[in-house]
Amino acid sequence: MEIQEDEKGYIVKLENGEEVKTKYVVICTKYPFVDFPGFYFLKMYQETSNVIVIDPKEELFEGMYINTESPTISLRVIDGKDKKLLAIAGFEHKTGAKIDLENSYNYLEKIAKKMYPNCEVKYRWNTEDCIPLDKIPYIGDFSNIMPHVYVATGYKKWGMTSSNIAANIIVDKIMEKENIYEEIFRATRLEPIKNREEVGNMIKESVHSLFLNKLNMPKEQIEQIENGQGGIVEVSGKKVGVYKNMQGEIFKVKPVCQHLGCELSWNNLDKTWDCPCHGSRYTYKGKLIYGPSVKDLETYE
Repeated sequence: MEIQEDEKGYIVKLENGEEVKTKYVVICTKYPFVDFPGFYFLKMYQETSNVIVIDPKEELFEGMYINTESPTISLRVIDGKDKKLLAIAGFEHKTGAKIDLENSYNYLEKIAKKMYPNCEVKYRWNTEDCIPLDKIPYIGDFSNIMPHVYVATGYKKWGMTSSNIAANIIVDKIMEKENIYEEIFRATRLEPIKNREEVGNMIKESVHSLFLNKLNMPKEQIEQIENGQGGIVEVSGKKVGVYKNMQGEIFKVKPVCQHLGCELSWNNLDKTWDCPCHGSRYTYKGKLIYGPSVKDLETYE
């Protein structure tokens, strides 16, 4: 939940109230939950990708493939219980983007049907990845002013290889050994000038979610939210995040991220509240799913 310095090193505070005292800390929580002094929320964003797994109902190719154009689609043959299946991943988007996501899986299913017309979709899911602005993972010292605190993040969907690199670099740093790859992945770099467009988009989204959106009161009322849908409505002069299940039961949350206070977006595919600034996600009941937030949302009766 928190890291504090003391005279001998650091105190790591846990959710259950316990504390761990240590000289070394490695933050490998996907997105760092410590904001200052690392400022990683200014150096990367989170992206959501969708995946389906199909039974092709015919013989599959061998191997793993990814295209070079946009949108990116990857194909991976996997072993099922008694036959090979195919995972198709893609349709990525910035987490919390105010777009209609209901047809996200349909896009992948159309690709599957083109390849294997008689296929059966067995599974669907999505997940988040941290994307650095310069597309190179952040591995090494968390900050120049926090000695013996290390970070590994921003794998940009290449987790199996990047985590191995991170393990070797950080172990070498703790053991005070040189690592020839350390400078490439230096985590304390801050070079947003290399990607002005994404930096501009991040600043614009943060300004809207932190300030401008909060000034605009929604016109929609609870009565206008249909069953199975959600959105931000006005209740007694304040903004309330509302979801109605198919039976008409209402779930109300304060639609403000517990990380840095950005206004949340409703995800109509997963029925979640997503942060457009830094990618935290919550269930419609307000329970935390993904960080960097470490707290659930406030809820209303």
